[in-house]
Amino acid sequence: MKISIMGTGYVGLSTGVGFAVKGNDVICVDIDQKKVETINSGVSPMFEPHLDGHLKDALKKGKLKATTDVKGAIAETEVSFISVGTPSSEDGSIDLSFIESVARQIGEVLKNKKEYHVIVVKSTVVPGTTDGVVLRNIEKASGKKTGKDFGLCMNPEFLREGRAMDDFLKPDRIVIGESDKRAGNVIEKLYSNFMAPILRTDLKTAEMIKYASNAFLATKISYTNEMGNICKKLGIDVNEVMKGVGMDHRISPHFLKAGVGYGGSCFPKDVEALIWKARELSYEPKLLEEVHRLNDRQKVMIVEQLEKKIPNLKGKTICLLGLAFKPDSDDIREASSIYIIERLLQKGAKVKAYDPKAMEHMRKIHPSVDYMKSAREALENSDACIVVTEWDEFKKLTDADFSKMKSKVILEGRRILDRTKVSKFEGICW
Repeated sequence: MKISIMGTGYVGLSTGVGFAVKGNDVICVDIDQKKVETINSGVSPMFEPHLDGHLKDALKKGKLKATTDVKGAIAETEVSFISVGTPSSEDGSIDLSFIESVARQIGEVLKNKKEYHVIVVKSTVVPGTTDGVVLRNIEKASGKKTGKDFGLCMNPEFLREGRAMDDFLKPDRIVIGESDKRAGNVIEKLYSNFMAPILRTDLKTAEMIKYASNAFLATKISYTNEMGNICKKLGIDVNEVMKGVGMDHRISPHFLKAGVGYGGSCFPKDVEALIWKARELSYEPKLLEEVHRLNDRQKVMIVEQLEKKIPNLKGKTICLLGLAFKPDSDDIREASSIYIIERLLQKGAKVKAYDPKAMEHMRKIHPSVDYMKSAREALENSDACIVVTEWDEFKKLTDADFSKMKSKVILEGRRILDRTKVSKFEGICW
């Protein structure tokens, strides 16, 4: 099929490249000319394993191109995916300004397009947005009617940063919310060469599946951290506890790792948005509110743990290993490291940090931090070390590396250090 993707952020570009890999002709659209040129040169604007390779291959085969020309992209294609950002507003609701803008642009083009066209919302939006905001703006701008002149679908993404290409090409499931059967049939045909079960629903149900999935995974993480905090007081290794819990097939072992909390572009924003939506409906989502509060507390609890070992942090040099919210990503959105650094600086500490991919992003938020070229350099002459992100390279650290510290105070936030190589450290929940 011929597909256009509106927005070349993490989801948009991964989706576009993924569809190109599957043999479709893809046009990626973005308003940023520099970004478009970068993509057309075969370089991804963000770090994501395997994305660059697939992008280069798609460009070489002529299956993908990027452009700033919205009108031309929609005119040349049969299906348009909306993959623009939906950032959080101050009250926790999502900002729909980008969604509204691109919906109007699509409508303007459809006004003069005779062929049937399907618009698919890929962005994460609260229930009621696709058949409300998107549909309303397209119909108003085009003067046409959904179900007759064009189709409208909602196709939520379930991509993990660091695993986006694998998740797109080998999904657990494909959810298609549809305004009508004709539109749904077009998108089901698009996914016909994917080996995954397809669930077809109405638009609101598809939107809610995305939020319910992320809220549940966030709940598992906060639950595990709560158990970890209790286990630590009891002198129990929470990892062994959750290993036993995860062996129950009804629960599964996934997302049962205790640590310094979740971050990223999805879980924090989606939990907040669902809380906001529930309150708008006059319902108090107490479980979700507590999940959110637990995570906020967990992010900085490791600093409180550090203060038990070094009561006065003023003037002390603290090394942070890992800044990205997860490994194999350069994304620092809502990363625990942001808040840990903020708390340390408030207490007068000096901060040194190392991350293989995310340092330039963090420099924009915390310019006063000393960013080092390696973990070993960051450790040298530090009074304490906090491991925040579970990059594989940290598994290789040994007592010899930590011996360069002034004092060997090592706190683990992600369970990555090897006990056979590093003799003395303490975990946040173990």
